[in-house]
Amino acid sequence: MGARPLGRIREYRALPFDGKEAFMARILLIDDEPNVRLFYATALSECGHEVEEVSSGSEAMQRLEQQPVDLIVLDIKLGRENGLELLQEIIHRHPRVPVILLTAYTSFQDDYTCWLATRYLVKETDVTTFLHEVEQVLDATRRMAS
Repeated sequence: MGARPLGRIREYRALPFDGKEAFMARILLIDDEPNVRLFYATALSECGHEVEEVSSGSEAMQRLEQQPVDLIVLDIKLGRENGLELLQEIIHRHPRVPVILLTAYTSFQDDYTCWLATRYLVKETDVTTFLHEVEQVLDATRRMAS
């Protein structure tokens, strides 16, 4: 994680996003690694998003039942849990919520859409690209809702 300094977040925030104001969203971040959650939660929060962090599928489903979210960022491997099974449960219960798969595994990169995920990012993706992808998904969601 050290290769992605958080100082670049401020650079990203200064970039115009298609000339529009950024959409501030409630994002559920699901990852079993505390350092990964901290890194991405900090990046998203610095961009003005409200981030809920959980480490397991059961926590994620509980949070989703308690409060709606605008976007889910999900790791494929959650300790002993299968993130793809969780993805299917999320899609079944909350079909309108976009899901970005964020994982260390590159093997699903070509067929992530068959799992009905909105985007697929490898954890080695730099923070600027990650934030840009988040904003693109949120912008598309906002346009579809209006």
